[in-house]
Amino acid sequence: MSGLEWLAVAFSAFSVWLTVKQNLWCWPVGLVGVLLFGWLLRDNHLYSQMALQGVYAVLQVYGWWQWTRPDSVREARKVTLLAPAQVHLGLLAGLLMSVGLGAVMSTWTDGQQPWIDAIITGFSLVAQWWMAQKRVQCWALWIVVDLVSVGLFLWQGLYLAAGLYALFTLLAIQGLREWRRDPALVAAA
Repeated sequence: MSGLEWLAVAFSAFSVWLTVKQNLWCWPVGLVGVLLFGWLLRDNHLYSQMALQGVYAVLQVYGWWQWTRPDSVREARKVTLLAPAQVHLGLLAGLLMSVGLGAVMSTWTDGQQPWIDAIITGFSLVAQWWMAQKRVQCWALWIVVDLVSVGLFLWQGLYLAAGLYALFTLLAIQGLREWRRDPALVAAA
């Protein structure tokens, strides 16, 4: 376990905890975490997830903006539920991204476990997008993605990262519970 892995884990864990609490600092803290994780994943030849960290960096900025932008209806984004059709569309998008990325990574890179790496990446993008939109269903998808990530990181020998993703699983369960109970929760239009 390197110092880089320790830092990436610390920033990432704190960021997810802040997200569960709907604290706006989750986004800048998360930005530092994803940049550190990108570096760590590059060193371990997990290229899909390394690229994912770059997308997360952009989504950290987007999420911060989404959670704070005032408009004529509300002061900041409220927790909402996705309609079933939106859930299905999001999961289909995750599947299509996973297949496309897996094909690219297994053909043109020396990536470790390119298909599992791609599946984690494709569905993580959907979960992160839903999180930036404050959709309750993001947490259920994170639970699945985090559990698969634990297995991949254990296989890769990244034990601290595996522990972090086990913690993420617990935080996602807590996030699902708390966001479902949010008094501002509304169904999607």
